Amino acid sequence: MKLCMATAMTLLAANLAIGADLTGKWVVAPPAGPGRGTAPPPAAPGAPPANLETAYYITARGDAFTGYLTQGQNNSPITDGRVDGDNVAFNIVRTVGGNDTKIPYTAKLAGDVLTITVPAGGGRGGPGGGGRGRGPAFGFGVPPTANAPAAPPQPAVQIASRVSGAVPPPMPVPPVKVMLNPPAGGVKYNGLAAAPPMGWNSWNKFQARVSDQVVREVADAMVKNGMRDAGYVYVNIDDTWEGTRDAQGNIRSNEKFPDMKALADYVHGKGLKLGIYSSPGPKTCAGYEGSYQHEVQDAKTFAQWGIDYLKYDWCSATQVYDANSQPGAYAKMGQALLDAGKASGRPILYSLCQYGQVDVGTWGAQAGGNAWRTTGDISDNWTSMVTIGFDQQIGREQFAGPGHWNDPDMLEIGNGGMNDTEYRTHMSLWSLLAAPLLAGNDLRSVAPDILDILNNKEVIAIDQDALGKQAVRVAKDGDAEVWARPLADGGVAVGLFNRGTAQVQVAATWRALGIFGDWKARDLWAHADRGAGTEAVWANVPSHGVVLLRLTK
Repeated sequence: MKLCMATAMTLLAANLAIGADLTGKWVVAPPAGPGRGTAPPPAAPGAPPANLETAYYITARGDAFTGYLTQGQNNSPITDGRVDGDNVAFNIVRTVGGNDTKIPYTAKLAGDVLTITVPAGGGRGGPGGGGRGRGPAFGFGVPPTANAPAAPPQPAVQIASRVSGAVPPPMPVPPVKVMLNPPAGGVKYNGLAAAPPMGWNSWNKFQARVSDQVVREVADAMVKNGMRDAGYVYVNIDDTWEGTRDAQGNIRSNEKFPDMKALADYVHGKGLKLGIYSSPGPKTCAGYEGSYQHEVQDAKTFAQWGIDYLKYDWCSATQVYDANSQPGAYAKMGQALLDAGKASGRPILYSLCQYGQVDVGTWGAQAGGNAWRTTGDISDNWTSMVTIGFDQQIGREQFAGPGHWNDPDMLEIGNGGMNDTEYRTHMSLWSLLAAPLLAGNDLRSVAPDILDILNNKEVIAIDQDALGKQAVRVAKDGDAEVWARPLADGGVAVGLFNRGTAQVQVAATWRALGIFGDWKARDLWAHADRGAGTEAVWANVPSHGVVLLRLTK
């Protein structure tokens, strides 16, 4: 008996040494909450949910393996797979902007469960807590600054279980992709968005739980809490409203939205505007009906419903369009919206959402866009917000101006992943960037401190300034950064930012700002005048905080 047991243990150790056979289908457990491309939305009558399963299809040969990853309607090859005991490593090949990139994944194997580490894409950074606390010290003249390390982004984890040990079929062959060029001369300007659009979007808080009732209640709240009067006028329904098409191909809303025209009338009756969502692909990011080959038809439907704003998300368009066809695909809907708006007398603001790919700033306006996303999706944490807001906006200022704006994604203010100090930094930076201000929290129940941040009219005035110049970074010393933008009245808006983990003094010199002489400073969060100076202005700025100033002669 002892000999048999010893032999069995020896064979097990040998098997582990050469690596377990991973052949089969491994399905990723959905996260606790719904999210794009990771879990199917709840079933909505009239809109059968698409198969949004995330699964790894693996074919092993000894301790090596290949295969593919499916996420919704998208397939990505798996290459260079290796198993060493319970350690697994492989690459996922993604196509971005027409180029293939290998992204390294690792995993741990325990029986028929793989715990997969997905490369870093966000995570909490910096200390927790915070809040308002004492106001920063302030003065004129140049003090020393400090430097503190920034928190690194954190990887994500997927738990995949083997549901089949059969050798999987080959990865489906993608269809031949369409090449689509934009029209000569581009799409004419629709006359909208002279200032960055302001409003609310459903996705960050509600995701697939958005409904007619939620939208009505949010509209009511925006009137009651003063947000409408502060300038937030768009009430935007993101993904998961879509139903099926009728026999003539007309898009219908699902039973969460029984009468879209009646909802638009209700929102308009509150002095607000209604926005909606679609994709140039056959399916949206959540797997619902997209506008592919129905662009003119959908634009007419939106106009008939009384829609005022369209967010158009690239999503599954990668399956049908060549990567370089983005300008043409977006111009196709841009022209359709322009024509539908002229026919109905109600123009529709056009927001492109394609994550800043293919140098969108160089062609977004010619596609009819009033705003275009410059990055991937934001998350409600410090690292995501500052990476998008600071690091990914450098050099984009040349493309922003009245009628066409860079969009670093929606606001996360009030969703709970950051503290009030960080949310004021969020609001300040987006306002300096002349970005759309689209709240993403539950406006039906807002803490007073959060409402104070969203409704700060002095800060909003910077975002909405008629000159329409996006801020640029004029100084950086470690984690201390100074961003500034000229204003229509001849003044200058200045943000003194501290991205570090300890309080520092941040200074803006007149030379860096391109000004000279006597300038008065007003603190827009303290609502206080701070005197005048002739060479520089400085402030003690708390960790992850900001002092936002308006300088005037």
